[in-house]
Amino acid sequence: MSGRRYLRKNPRDFTGGGIFGLPKKHRSTGDSEFDERIKLLVDDWSCGASNELVQEMIVTALKLGKDCPPEGDMKLFNRALKEMRKASQVFSPYVEERKISIFGSARTEPDEPEYEVAVEFGKRMREAGFMGITGAGHGIMGAAQKGSGRDNSFGLNINLPFEQSANATIDGDEKLINFNYFFTRKLAFVKESDALAALPGGFGTMDELFEALTLIQTGKAQIVPIVLLDKEGGTYWKTWFQFVQDHLFRLGLISEDDFSLFKMTTDVDEAVDEISRFYRNYHSYRYVGERLVMRVHHPVTSEMLIRLNEEFSDLLEEGEFGSCEALSEESDEVHLKDMPRLICHKKQGIAGRFRQLINAVNEY
Repeated sequence: MSGRRYLRKNPRDFTGGGIFGLPKKHRSTGDSEFDERIKLLVDDWSCGASNELVQEMIVTALKLGKDCPPEGDMKLFNRALKEMRKASQVFSPYVEERKISIFGSARTEPDEPEYEVAVEFGKRMREAGFMGITGAGHGIMGAAQKGSGRDNSFGLNINLPFEQSANATIDGDEKLINFNYFFTRKLAFVKESDALAALPGGFGTMDELFEALTLIQTGKAQIVPIVLLDKEGGTYWKTWFQFVQDHLFRLGLISEDDFSLFKMTTDVDEAVDEISRFYRNYHSYRYVGERLVMRVHHPVTSEMLIRLNEEFSDLLEEGEFGSCEALSEESDEVHLKDMPRLICHKKQGIAGRFRQLINAVNEY
């Protein structure tokens, strides 16, 4: 892929506008001559609309070098940036495709029922129009990859001294990415996904699930459907949920609305339907200043606005739910300019309640 420039035709912001909303501030080295040399270098390299941000990244790198951190830290920063660039290159040609990240144990054997569930789920999600993203390993990951198919999936492999190697479905494919760090890998999982599914797994599965739930609950990532899928009659997620209820909710560490952020099921049909229904009318949202703008597929009716203002006024900081056309601040998302929109001044947080609002919007 070296030598080719991959441009994302449509900007993708998994934070819901938080990245677009970051202020553009020119960072200086403190030496005007160096600043000008950096500007000339970047202008000559021609990074287009990213010129200023590239200049800022160079300034940060130079300042970091002046800080004289340990060599190990510098290697970590350097490797992490390279891994994020590689992931961006691989996903860029598929930015318009809906995708689902599927988590689960690498140790599940092909003769176990959870394995068969993962194969079927990957296949059904492919039929529903979703590309699959897995950790590229064996077990549940390999099963879901098999169901999604080589051409319709990505593998985010983690380099480990044991256990992990790419499964046969994705091995050697250009959509296989090798990561040295879990944190850059988890960023790719969440950043590129329109839905998440978890099947039984170990520490890694728990890590990925709780990471996604935390980012969504705190507003650091867009709300996407999350399905916790088990075999028929399985108790893995029931036991997990019992812990969440008894030791998180009971102690007031999470709210009851947080339970709306995920759905547990032992039925593949129900899992696929949960994800597909999420995008029945709802498309995406972003923040424009203090206002939340939700893009939808169908016209915003007076009936919808009446219901939302009656049932979800607790979500509002002020005013009411209304409708609007694309705002000027959304001009960087040209592909969405003709979509109907809801607009409101939403309170920060309360992600679970916001998910309930999306569910209501999808009924129209």
